[in-house]
Amino acid sequence: MKLKIGVIPYANLFPIFYTLRREADCADYEFVDGVPSDLNSRIRSGEIDISPSSSIEYLRHGDRYSLIDGHSVSSAGPIRSILLFSKKPIEALDAAAILTSSQSETSVALLKIILTKFYRIEARLEPSAVPVAKAMISNEAYLLIGDEALKEAHRWPNLRVYDLGDIWYKMTGLPSVFALWIARKELGELHPEMLLRFTSDLDRSRVSALTQLERIAAASDLLGLLSEESLISYWQSISYDFNDNHKKGLALFRTYAEELGIIDKKPLSSRNKD
Repeated sequence: MKLKIGVIPYANLFPIFYTLRREADCADYEFVDGVPSDLNSRIRSGEIDISPSSSIEYLRHGDRYSLIDGHSVSSAGPIRSILLFSKKPIEALDAAAILTSSQSETSVALLKIILTKFYRIEARLEPSAVPVAKAMISNEAYLLIGDEALKEAHRWPNLRVYDLGDIWYKMTGLPSVFALWIARKELGELHPEMLLRFTSDLDRSRVSALTQLERIAAASDLLGLLSEESLISYWQSISYDFNDNHKKGLALFRTYAEELGIIDKKPLSSRNKD
């Protein structure tokens, strides 16, 4: 049996997967590329075994997964790749239609929370795959994530650009947790040794990657997206661990998401297991 491992092919996780593939024995691993919303669906259906997945996928269906603790994609401040492009100040978007990337789930939920809880406004969030240049002709705002957000960040001098990670941190003082590493519960029950081995490989890869970001940037195929210096700065703005402060941020995110009906409410006993 080979472990099927989801791979988000964005710059944010490039250091982790680059190091994992080069420093671990991956003979028993099969890597499956997909955007976050796609990987969420695949791990839920059992097509893959382990994946960095949208944190909201874990909050919605935590009974199906085992959390690989100590790992996330988070930020305590700007994340630089979860961006709202807007013609108007964000507080003026009440009743506006806001396009959102169809690749994202956590970021869309975070935007709804920010608009409703922090700015006290309501907007219609509409999934879209239309390019920014076309979309912004007839729309007020557009939420982009990942490499697309990085690419478009400085191309629109006439638009306001809001970093959702930055807004959340300023309003709450807590990190934004965008993705978590999760495994299907059946994997831990039927093949605990495989899950343990992958977890060890992932632990080592994260530690190793963060000590050699310059070398990874120089060897990457991402230099058409960002300069080497900008790539390193971007990776350094991301938190790849998952400590008590991250857990507080995730718990607050869940509370808001439950209050807004984005996810179903769960009993306190379930919350305490996260």
